[in-house]
Amino acid sequence: MVKRTIRIMVATVLATVTITSFRLVDIMLIHGEEYQSKASAQQLHDANIAAERGNIYDANMNVLAKSATVWTVYVTPNDLTKLDDAECEKVKKTISENLAEILALEPESIREKLDKTSRYYVEIKKKVSEKDANRVREFISANKDLKLGNYIGIDEATTRYYSENIASTVLGFVGDDNQGLSGLELTYEEELTGVSGRVVAAKNANGADMPFSYEKVVDAQPGNSLVLTIDSYVQYVAEKHLETAIVNNKVAERGACLIMNVKTGAVLAMATKGDFDCNSPFTLSADDQKLVDELEGEERSKKLAELRNRQWRNKVVSDAYEPGSVFKVITAAIGIEEGVANLNTSCNCPGYIVIAGQRYSCHKKIGHGTQNLTQATMNSCNPFFISLGQSIGAKTFSKYFKAFGLTEKTGIDLAGEASSQYHSEANMGPTELSSTAFGQTFKVTPIQLLTAVSAAVNGGYLVKPHVVDKIIDHEGNIVKTTSTETKRQVVSKETSKLVCQLMEAVVKEGGGQNAYVPGYRIGGKTGTSQKVSEMLESGQRRLYVASFCGVAPIDNPEIAMIFLLDEPQGVNYYGGTISAPPGGQILSEILPYLGYEPQYTEKELESLAKSVPNVIGKSVSTAKEMVTAAGLTYKVVGSGELVQKQLPESGAMVIDKGMVILYTEDNAKEQTTTVPSFVGYTPSQVNSLAAQYGLNVHFKGNLNTSKAVVSYQQSVAKDAVVGKGTVVEVYFRSNETGDIGA
Repeated sequence: MVKRTIRIMVATVLATVTITSFRLVDIMLIHGEEYQSKASAQQLHDANIAAERGNIYDANMNVLAKSATVWTVYVTPNDLTKLDDAECEKVKKTISENLAEILALEPESIREKLDKTSRYYVEIKKKVSEKDANRVREFISANKDLKLGNYIGIDEATTRYYSENIASTVLGFVGDDNQGLSGLELTYEEELTGVSGRVVAAKNANGADMPFSYEKVVDAQPGNSLVLTIDSYVQYVAEKHLETAIVNNKVAERGACLIMNVKTGAVLAMATKGDFDCNSPFTLSADDQKLVDELEGEERSKKLAELRNRQWRNKVVSDAYEPGSVFKVITAAIGIEEGVANLNTSCNCPGYIVIAGQRYSCHKKIGHGTQNLTQATMNSCNPFFISLGQSIGAKTFSKYFKAFGLTEKTGIDLAGEASSQYHSEANMGPTELSSTAFGQTFKVTPIQLLTAVSAAVNGGYLVKPHVVDKIIDHEGNIVKTTSTETKRQVVSKETSKLVCQLMEAVVKEGGGQNAYVPGYRIGGKTGTSQKVSEMLESGQRRLYVASFCGVAPIDNPEIAMIFLLDEPQGVNYYGGTISAPPGGQILSEILPYLGYEPQYTEKELESLAKSVPNVIGKSVSTAKEMVTAAGLTYKVVGSGELVQKQLPESGAMVIDKGMVILYTEDNAKEQTTTVPSFVGYTPSQVNSLAAQYGLNVHFKGNLNTSKAVVSYQQSVAKDAVVGKGTVVEVYFRSNETGDIGA
């Protein structure tokens, strides 16, 4: 019995050891990595350290987009399973009610996340401010008895902030995860993102630190930053005048303005209106939101998506359009380069031309008569340019159309660039050639057109446009620089000079006179293109794109601009009438800023406004002398000996003999007046009206012309109550322009 008992015990021990050994081999060797991974998952807490996204700067290192620190509040529902039912319910109730109050959420939504006990990490709210994050920390500390630190966590993160609220369609925006979704944020996603870091720490079953210390930190690597060619001030001026023009002319399909250096391809401004606020990109304009609110269900969702995508689209690079008469600059360049035409080449315009049985009308129905190339460009004569196109021929025309870069994308460093739509050489018959010669029946993007015009005026070189000047790291070291990329020479320097002469004549005496800027030599071309396919499809008759292309200084071109209004619904729709004036206003503001000094003619000097001197603190007698010497008049209010206040303020520009109000007592009541409407009057009528109301006026716009001009805009709104002597800027233009397609 003893021996049998011993044998059984030995066998049992051997069996146990064998089974245990096999089991240990299975656990440690065969499935060792699997169990080790599971243990690590239970014991190690892995927290992400978000990398700081790179900034976006303008050309002067002003911050346009930057990352700000925020926090993500999360809970660990899996840890709640270790509590008994009563304690678990108490913790859930405390967390859901208090976090809801701190984070402005519904308690029920937090409770639902706490009930997901199979999950270790559940986000409660992203992009929490520092103030609210500190309130969460205080709440955790105040409830140490419930050990809320085991169930609530706060991770540091970053969010995107756009400081200037300009160039939204260029900058784009990011999503909730800080990933670029449009514009430069998308195009340069890899450069801007950086590399996230990690913190790995050992935790026990209750989520507390292990008795031994283990923590590994991998630092985040900040993303690189972009320095743009865009200048914030130039961008601001472009957006300001574009938005005003859209409102004044009731533009249905938005507007665009592009300003570029013709020699380097550097974009100084790229504006689309209406656009959006980069800080809240999903918010629609008030008018668009009304359209959405009128709908329900799937129809509402569809309209919402449509309008959001519309406001996000960069019209300069993503929307192709028929350029109209602005394209005549390219046709003229081709004709001159090929020797088909020179400035003296003449052609008769009876008001129409017939090609292959197709009649094409001139905007001047009685015709321009016999005119040379310069006059035809000034008059924007369709029959002349149709005839020129026929002389060039389809084969040669197609060759230059491609050489000017109009058959391919420019390659600008922005996402979403659209392709052009055009007649290939094989499909270009006499009628297609005729319509193309004056800018109709094909489509290009504004960036394509301005790049081509730049080549026509800069000596003939096609240059690739760009908006990013350089990329720098977080310490300011240059990582990459964008250099000027010249693709090819399209026309000769001699041809380019003649094209510049044609464009200067347009602004001096032709349809672009409304873009005239005193002291500067401006070249330009206006356009009023018909949206033919849309008109045929919808049956509507007045679907136009009114545009103006300007170049300055035209004797040595450096700055080029395209300004367009898509489907103006106001009384006027000609490019020369509604696009050239704001184009001239933009140039008048940015050229001095960019360092181009005005060179006034004697005639311009005579018509210049007077600058109001600073007479505050001067004796009344001295102030009178200074005002009179400046070519202005005065009115004294009060019986004091010294001037305490003046209107207009010093430095303001007013017309000759304008009045300066001199207040000589601190408590003197300011004399006020109501601003009348100055719109629709001649300069002399505006001057008389201003005197009647005790106001000063500063004339701006097209005044250097033999054509009749009338006012169309004023800087101070009608019926505003202002102090007497206040300066109101009044803008003038000629309505005698014509550049419509046929």
